[in-house]
Amino acid sequence: MSFRLRVVLLIVLLVATSTGATAWLTLRQASRELSDSVAASRHDAAVAVDALSAYGRLHGSWRGVAGTVRDLADQLHQRIRLETAGGEPIADSDLLAGRRARAVTGAPTTVNPQPALPPLAAANPDARSRTVITLVDAYRRGWLFAACLTESGIGVQQVFYMKVSDGRGQPIFPLFEAIDDQGPAVDACRQRADSEPFDSETVTTRGRACVQRPDERTCLQNLLTEQIGQVAPPSLRLYIGAQDENPHGLSSGSIVTAASAVMLAAILSALLLSRRVLRPIGTLIAASRRVGAGDLAERVTVTGHDELAELGHAFNRMAQSLAQSEERQRRLIADVAHELRTPLANLRGYLEALADGVIAPSPELFHSLHDEALLHQRIVDDLQDLALAEAGRLAYHRATVDLCELAETCHTAHSVAAEAAGIALRIDTAEPVGVQADPDRLRQVLSNLIRNAVAATPPGGTITLRVRGTGGRASIEVGDTGKGIAAPDLPHVFDRFWRADTARGRGGSGLGLAIARQIVTDHGGTIAVTSRLGAGTTFTIDLPATPADAEQRPR
Repeated sequence: MSFRLRVVLLIVLLVATSTGATAWLTLRQASRELSDSVAASRHDAAVAVDALSAYGRLHGSWRGVAGTVRDLADQLHQRIRLETAGGEPIADSDLLAGRRARAVTGAPTTVNPQPALPPLAAANPDARSRTVITLVDAYRRGWLFAACLTESGIGVQQVFYMKVSDGRGQPIFPLFEAIDDQGPAVDACRQRADSEPFDSETVTTRGRACVQRPDERTCLQNLLTEQIGQVAPPSLRLYIGAQDENPHGLSSGSIVTAASAVMLAAILSALLLSRRVLRPIGTLIAASRRVGAGDLAERVTVTGHDELAELGHAFNRMAQSLAQSEERQRRLIADVAHELRTPLANLRGYLEALADGVIAPSPELFHSLHDEALLHQRIVDDLQDLALAEAGRLAYHRATVDLCELAETCHTAHSVAAEAAGIALRIDTAEPVGVQADPDRLRQVLSNLIRNAVAATPPGGTITLRVRGTGGRASIEVGDTGKGIAAPDLPHVFDRFWRADTARGRGGSGLGLAIARQIVTDHGGTIAVTSRLGAGTTFTIDLPATPADAEQRPR
C-alpha cells in the first residue's frame, strides 16, 4: 500500500469516525441541550434583572411592572414570571398573554432594586458620612414620592445631581419628578413624602461611627440598605422559561447532511494534503537517486518554511558537502601528484644519466639523490599523519605540559639554525602555564611554525616565542618580522600544499600547517594567523589551561 493511500485512508477513517460520533452525540443530546438552552441564560437574566431593578428604583414600587415584564418577554422570547419571596405573583407573561401560567423551571434570580453605594469623592470622613445621610434622605423621600405618583397614574422621571459643596466627583443624589405636572395630585404626593418621619440624628451617629471603622464602605452600604429598605420596593424572585416549552431541535436530516458535507470536505482535504506532502518527497527521492548515481551537482528547489522545506535545505546542504568533499579529494590527488612529480623526475633523470654514463657517480650526487628520497619520505609521512589526524586516529599521549618549558625546548632546538640564518630567536615567558596535551605533538606544531618563520625571515630579522596564560586559557605565539602574507592568501594558509611564495615553501611538504591545525583542534584549541606584508606574521595557538603543577595523567 502506497504512502499516499495510507495517509488518505487514515485521514478518512479519523474524519468518518469523528463525524459519525459527533452526529450520534448530537442526535442524542440535542433535545436536552436545547431544553436547557431555553432556561434563562446569564445574559437574559442580566438583561431582565437590570430592567426590573431600574423600574423599581424609578417608581419606588412594583405597581405597573406588568408592562415591563411583557416587554422583556417579547424581547427575550421567553416566559417571564415575577413573584414575591413568599411566592405571590406580581406579574407573569403567560397570564398577561391570556394563557395559563406554566410551571417554572430552574432556580430563581433575585431582583433587588436597592442601589449600591456609589463612590464617595469626599476626602474628609465627616463629609463622606454626610453624603450617605443625604443619600438616605434623598432615596427615602424620593421613593415615597415616586410610589405615590405611580399609584396616582402619574409618570415619574429621575435625574441625579451633585451637591456644589462636594467640589468633585459624580452626581449621585437622586431627584424624582413628575413627568406631567398634575397640580394638586403631585403636591399631595410631595407633602406625603416630606411628612414621613426620618430619624436623621440616629443615622448621623451611625454614619460617623462607620467612617471610623476599617470596613467603612461595607458599614456605610449596610446603613444605606437598612434605612432605605424601610420604604424601598421589596426584593422579588425572577423566573425565566417554563418546563413545557418546546425546544427547536435539530432534524436528523440536517445533521446527516452536515456530516456528509464535513466528510466530503475532509476527503478532498486529505487528497490535497497528500499531494502537497508527497510531491516534494518524490522530488527528494529522485534527487537522492541522482546523487547516488554520482551527480553531485543535483539540487532541489525549496519553497516555504515548513518541515518539508527544512528537509529540502538539509538535502541541498548534504549534496553541497558531498560535492565539496569530492572536490577536496580531487585537489588532494592533484596536489600529491604535483608534489611528487618534480622530485621523482629528478631522481629518474639522475638515475638514467648514471645508467647511460652521462654523469659519473660521486658522493655529492648520491647525497643529492638521498635528499630527494628524504623529501619523498617526508611528503608520504606528512600525508599519513594528516590522514590519521583528520580521521581521529592519530595517537596522543596526554600529560600536563608546561608551555614555558616546551617553548624553551623548542628555542634551544632551533637557535642554531636561526643564528646560522642571521635571525634572532627570542623567547618571552612569564609564570608556568600548564595544559593537558601530548608534548611531542605540540613540539611538532611549534617546530613547524619556527621552521616556517626562519624560512620567511630575512637576515637581521627576529622571531619571538611568547607564552601567556589568562582566564583559564593558555596561548603561545610564534611571531616573525619576515615578508608577511598577503591578505587574500590568509584564508588558505592551512590548506594542504599551500605556499605563499617559494621562499616560505622551500624544502617543505606543504602539509605542515594543515597537520598543525588538526593537532591543535584535537587538543580542544584553535590556531590563528595574522600577517601584514613587509611587517611579519604571527601564529597564535590557544589551548585550555590547567594548573602547571597538576598531576600528570596519561590519556
